[in-house]
Amino acid sequence: MTQGSEPHDHGLMHDLERMRELARETIGRRRTLRLLFSASGAALIGACGGGGSSGSSSSTSTATPTPTPTPTPTPTPTSSGSCVTDPEETNGPYPADGSNSSNGNVVNVLDDTGIVRTDIRSSFGSFSGTADGITMTLTITVVNVNSGCAALEGYAVYIWHCTRDGLYSLYTVPGENYLRGVGVTDANGQITFTSIFPGCYDGRFPHIHFEVYPSLARATSYTNRVLTSQFAMPTDACNTVYATSGYSSSKTNFAKITTSSDNVFGDNSSAQIAAMTPTMTGDITNGFTGTVTVGLAI
Repeated sequence: MTQGSEPHDHGLMHDLERMRELARETIGRRRTLRLLFSASGAALIGACGGGGSSGSSSSTSTATPTPTPTPTPTPTPTSSGSCVTDPEETNGPYPADGSNSSNGNVVNVLDDTGIVRTDIRSSFGSFSGTADGITMTLTITVVNVNSGCAALEGYAVYIWHCTRDGLYSLYTVPGENYLRGVGVTDANGQITFTSIFPGCYDGRFPHIHFEVYPSLARATSYTNRVLTSQFAMPTDACNTVYATSGYSSSKTNFAKITTSSDNVFGDNSSAQIAAMTPTMTGDITNGFTGTVTVGLAI
């Protein structure tokens, strides 16, 4: 071989080794190109501000999650109120509903013109007197205990009670028919009467009598009634009213009686007595206002 000439035939092994070196050089160049491309791409993105923040330092902001609204509970339907079936009670000796007589004559004020009224303090028809006493307004609500205490519209309620001296018109006060009246319940099952606060006579807890009829047309005789019962006057109101001079006899009688010892209320449960006692507020100057619910099992 001449000095300085290009070697060209070193054998097969030499050629194979040379081919492997060329392959390694080619792979290396490709890797370098990929690295250069990646670096230039990153530099380009940085220059465009993609995803980065300006300034000498950067921080990664954490997204504040949108609070999940707390569901507002659906209100549980509640009853408009509890009600108790009123017990049957005696209509007493002075009902004037056609069930008894006075001085040999049947007494029935229910068929008299003028009995349907809300203010029962004065007599009507051929009578002209007015009962003395502290004013009392009483709203009665009639409901059906077998239908979720639903209001009963169109029912007639007849109420009557004694004077502040413990007397009853048409009987022990034969020349008057005051403190008696009939009203018809409205769409809310209510009727309101204006009267005087009843007195307390010896042997009975202060009370108001009432009868309920299925309609005004049938409220003409006791035979059509669907309930006869009584309201027990609230003790606190009684103590306040009976401390006044006009109710002096009532104060003495009231001190001797309770609902438990009363011959009408005494056999009732505490729940029944509570239902039969009006909720009442007021004073002796402005009068008293009461509400009470009558439960019928229709």
